[in-house]
Amino acid sequence: MRNAVRQELVARQTDEQIAARFPVGRRLRVLDVGLGQGTQALRLARGGHQVTGLESDPAMLDAVREELSAEPEGIRERVRLIEGDGRETGRHFEPGSFDVVLCHGVLMYVADPDALLAGLARVLAPGGLLSLLVRNADALAMRPGLAGDFGRALEAFDTDAYTNRLGLRARADRREVLAETLTAIGTPLHAWYGVRVFTDTAPDDAPVPDEPGALERLLSAEDRAGRTDPYRAVAALTHLFGVRGAGQQA
Repeated sequence: MRNAVRQELVARQTDEQIAARFPVGRRLRVLDVGLGQGTQALRLARGGHQVTGLESDPAMLDAVREELSAEPEGIRERVRLIEGDGRETGRHFEPGSFDVVLCHGVLMYVADPDALLAGLARVLAPGGLLSLLVRNADALAMRPGLAGDFGRALEAFDTDAYTNRLGLRARADRREVLAETLTAIGTPLHAWYGVRVFTDTAPDDAPVPDEPGALERLLSAEDRAGRTDPYRAVAALTHLFGVRGAGQQA
């Protein structure tokens, strides 16, 4: 359920920002850095966009290739997959090569993300959209606190490090810090949302609700919270959008 909520909210928020910036029906050049299972990349390809996926994990790439093989030829032709590190976009792409760049669930594994972000901004065309999904450092105490682990909750107030559900050490980001970085690289913060305000503490094996209307009610509540203060500020994840060469409007 947690992943279903994440993917659906990220899709809705991304579509909203694309619709606000580009003419209806325009086929966009999209780069997905660290595409993982390829959920968003394949969704955008099905929507008619040209999508390039950059992924460093060969096993992940194989899984996406297998899923892509089941798609109609027209969709397969719109997807290009490259094995590579997101910090090396300059090796693969010319400046201004893409209208939209996605970087979801990647920054938490990068100790110093500034160089990666500068590289992503470099490959964006003027007016292009940069979509970042990060762990929210301002809400690290929420998960252990709601679980009753108040010792870990107290520790979380004073750090940006955490251990994820896979047991990996990772780093969270603060929106204000990322906003400064985005401005410095010429891609100022334009809009931001919260992702998983209510469902972040659900068990890993929690099923997607199957009662009539239950999933849509859940998604509607999460969607509303993710765009409403003060709820969005305590979401587990923060979804930020920068615009290449634009003024700040968040």
